[in-house]
Amino acid sequence: MTKIAMYNSKGEQSKDIELNDAIFATPINKEVVHQVYTAMRANARQPWADTKDRSEVSGGGKKPWKQKGTGRARHGSNRSPIWSGGGITFGPLSTRNYKQKINKKVNKLATCMCLSDKVSDNKMVVVDKFEFVGKTKEVVNLAKKVLAEVRPTLVVLNEESTDENLKALRNIKNFKIVRAQDLNVLDLMNNQYLLISEEGIKFLEKRLVK
Repeated sequence: MTKIAMYNSKGEQSKDIELNDAIFATPINKEVVHQVYTAMRANARQPWADTKDRSEVSGGGKKPWKQKGTGRARHGSNRSPIWSGGGITFGPLSTRNYKQKINKKVNKLATCMCLSDKVSDNKMVVVDKFEFVGKTKEVVNLAKKVLAEVRPTLVVLNEESTDENLKALRNIKNFKIVRAQDLNVLDLMNNQYLLISEEGIKFLEKRLVK
């Protein structure tokens, strides 16, 4: 069993806790993590870009000029793609679907790999409980003691976290808050540190070991 230090709300080491090796000591396969990370980014993408083809732009009811005798090139409509204000050929459409299917087992495996990477790099910090009673200063002091440097940190909360704790955590610029049931590869990869409570660890073990 892998062991990791646990801290109290004052940043003092209280004891060592054991982690489930099935989750926190998973061999890392970068290709699996990359596959899930890329799919999750694609699923979050929205097809905002949209263009009109020659059948959708305005104008074009009348031939710009007669076919012969003007000395100019022949044109049948000013909605042609070669005209300014004409339709777009093969332009992006808002109907495009970027969604990619993610296998549940692969997704769970990639999540375990990311958690294992945090543990092996000493980037996961465990506290006994989140009890800050709305005091941002307490959170700042804790971060200074348990985190080696100020970097983007993912804070994992369990369902028992109160609104007072959320107020204290939300005021920290580099903190991103996520629920333990919503923890995913995208959040783990986009944040350098992971701050989690002992209850959060237990919840992840129940969620990921099935």
